[in-house]
Amino acid sequence: MKIIILGAGRVGFSVADSLVSEKNDITVIDTDAARLRDLESRYDLRGVVGNGIDPQVLDEAGARDTDLLIACAAQDETNLVCCKVAQVMFNIPTRIARVRSSGFDMEHNATLLGKDGLGVDRIICPEESLTRYICKLVEYPEALQVRQFAGGRACLVSVRVRAGAPLAGMRIAAMRDSAPDVAMRLVAIYRRFPDEPDRFVPCDGATRVEPGDEIFVLAARERIAQILAALHRAPGRPARPVRRIMVAGGGRVGLRLARQLIELGSFNIKILERDPERCVALAAQLPHDVLVLQGDATDEDLLGDEGIEEVDLFLALTDDDEDNIMSCLLAKRMGARRVLALINRRSYADLMHGTQIDIALSPAQAMLGELLAYVRRGDVQAVHSLRRGVAEALEIVARGDRKTSRVVGRRVSEIRLPPSVHMGLIVRGLPEPGQQGAGEPEVIIPRSHTVVESGDHVVFFLPHKRLVREVERLFRVSATFF
Repeated sequence: MKIIILGAGRVGFSVADSLVSEKNDITVIDTDAARLRDLESRYDLRGVVGNGIDPQVLDEAGARDTDLLIACAAQDETNLVCCKVAQVMFNIPTRIARVRSSGFDMEHNATLLGKDGLGVDRIICPEESLTRYICKLVEYPEALQVRQFAGGRACLVSVRVRAGAPLAGMRIAAMRDSAPDVAMRLVAIYRRFPDEPDRFVPCDGATRVEPGDEIFVLAARERIAQILAALHRAPGRPARPVRRIMVAGGGRVGLRLARQLIELGSFNIKILERDPERCVALAAQLPHDVLVLQGDATDEDLLGDEGIEEVDLFLALTDDDEDNIMSCLLAKRMGARRVLALINRRSYADLMHGTQIDIALSPAQAMLGELLAYVRRGDVQAVHSLRRGVAEALEIVARGDRKTSRVVGRRVSEIRLPPSVHMGLIVRGLPEPGQQGAGEPEVIIPRSHTVVESGDHVVFFLPHKRLVREVERLFRVSATFF
């Protein structure tokens, strides 16, 4: 696929990193020649220096035969205008704009943003993606990740197995036998080994789940809490919901998250912000029961005075990776139950994985799936980038019939999947967009005898992104299939 990326900042850099690895033809436009040289030295792509709203610059970048435009420059206005120019002058089929302003969304501004307006097919907002992601972790405090499929009816969760939990030390086959009524599929295990990073462990019925493993489980949404408890909580130990939240950093993400948490429930929220003027602005925009404090989140005395030992979730969301890492390590040492650090540098995120920082979150990784769904071939509904971009979870719709498809009308045992790819679950009965469903969709854990039907939403776990093309080819509908 031929793709133009406008903007070589943090988001553009991460998007280019992900898409180049999939052998797409990438061109990046930016006004900063030094940034482009850095990108060109790292990746197999082309840089064009200039302003993305200039038709001549877009033409030089190859807009006349481009399949996808991703406008993620620093200014919302630049991204929106670029999409319109790309539509009117070059007829680029798909146009995506990164927009920070909360006033723009496709649901409420379809006329303004659509074909007859600004020519945008999809709005992405990294800050909104981050807040959605974090709110799911608040809802499921034992999870390391929570990713949704089939309109939220199914979820992929990752969790660190704890010694003493009911399913710790059990073989996967025995897990199925012990809870036959629980529709779940364990799709991946990442195991810790001395002096080396976590390593992917292939899963089958004989594989034993060990304490310390990070495991990925697919299940219906209503079963997630039960599964997390069985893997992370000792029998008889009550659930401890998140109530006390401390946020380090009152920027766009911190403010947006505080507002969303207020809508979700009754949380005790404290925000630490260094800038006195920003503190005044936050206090004016948030309800009086959200406590805004001016101070440094790496100040041990401040954290102690504010009861860090009673905090259920400490979130370091500043723009400084080092501050986020240090404040999380300090908060954890002082007694915070769980800590999350926002880390932009991929190398830092890799270093922090498996340390005292419970969750190292990359802003770009939180939103990459929204972009990847447009790059994937076939009827792909959702994509989630996992394990810092190495692995992927993919929701794809089966189309056609037994004559035109390699999967429809066939038992799971007949479908030739790559050996390490797991078909995690099937959601059957989902209505098409704009249609009313006849009943509640069914979440099915596929067995060897399960037959895939046309219209099924099938969710896969792929431990390596290089396997994506094989799965896409498998679901491709042809005029005739022999």
